[in-house]
Amino acid sequence: MDRNKFSSIAHRDHAFYNPISEAKLMKMFQIISPQPKDKVIDIGAGRCELLIRLVEKYKIEATAIELYKGAIEEAKRRASNRISEENIKFIVNDAQEAAGELPQGSYDIGICIGSTHALDGLTPTLQTLRHLVKKNGYILIGEGYWKQKPSPDYLEALGGAEESELLSHANNVKAGTDLGLVPLWSYTATQEEWDDYEWLYSSSIENYCLENPEDPDREDMLKRIRAWRTSYLNWGRETMGFGLYLFRV
Repeated sequence: MDRNKFSSIAHRDHAFYNPISEAKLMKMFQIISPQPKDKVIDIGAGRCELLIRLVEKYKIEATAIELYKGAIEEAKRRASNRISEENIKFIVNDAQEAAGELPQGSYDIGICIGSTHALDGLTPTLQTLRHLVKKNGYILIGEGYWKQKPSPDYLEALGGAEESELLSHANNVKAGTDLGLVPLWSYTATQEEWDDYEWLYSSSIENYCLENPEDPDREDMLKRIRAWRTSYLNWGRETMGFGLYLFRV
């Protein structure tokens, strides 16, 4: 089963691929106050809903890096009905390779929300964006964190994850300050926001499988989402958090 297909279906009814509310996310950009023609890059941009909204509201010039071609095809369909496609440059490629080919210090705002794995973790992602973003520009990161020490059973349910793969909320901020970045603001997902996100994620797969009984991946998707839902209820709900972190370069 294609992981990207599963994720796309699970997120089909989410505005954004993370549990932070839309109001909190857009508050970050009120703080940044982007100007027309500001250059914004989003790594792991998915369907590019955030970039499309930033173009609509602030008239920025966007670059989207996304590995999954299907997500970019959907992004182009969405953009065609709302903005001029020339306002977003779409790059379908591995994040490390794509970012390595872009000129340093050429962006006003760098974004990576829920996709730091594409650049091998939080610190490498911050380093990459620090190189791409101009002095006094902004970096907006969305990253998970441990609310408490994860149990061995939960790590196993996550596919044999390591505790070292995530930090605490405070240490997510420290990862930026250790690189000389200035922390300006942070939000974390509330329990209600997490529940909204996880139940919509789960029900989207359940509904898709009901609607598409002939999909060859149906049984695998159901097995996977039901195991995920169980792990969230048993451990994840109390153990994993998600935060947005705004830094100035």
